[in-house]
Amino acid sequence: MNSEATRGLALDFASQIAPAGCIDIRRFFGGSALVRNGAQFGFVMKGTLYLRVDAAMRAEFEADGSEPFSYRAAGREVTVRRYYAVPAHVIDDPALLHIYAERALHAMPGRRLADTI
Repeated sequence: MNSEATRGLALDFASQIAPAGCIDIRRFFGGSALVRNGAQFGFVMKGTLYLRVDAAMRAEFEADGSEPFSYRAAGREVTVRRYYAVPAHVIDDPALLHIYAERALHAMPGRRLADTI
C-alpha cells in the first residue's frame, strides 16, 4: 500500500472516529499517524489500523486474536506492545471504533479525561 492510499485509509478511519478536523493525520515512517491534541493514539500501517492500548485494552485485543505492531529491523523482529491491530468487529462498528479510539487516547501517559475525541 503506497503512502497516498495509507493516508486515505487513515483519513477514512479518522472521519469514522470524530467530526472533521478533530484528528490530525501525520506522516509516520511508512504509514500515517492519528493525532489528537498533539498525542498520537493510533496509526495506519500497511492497511491496518493500530491503536495505543493500556493493559485492559491489550487483554481485550488479544482475546479477539489481535496482534501487536511489529516490524523487522537490523535482521530481527521488533514488537511494539503499546499498539495493537484493531479487531475487525470494532472497525465494522463506527460507534465501537469511536469508543476504542477514546480509550486509546486515554491510554497515553499524562492524558486527562478532558482530552476527548
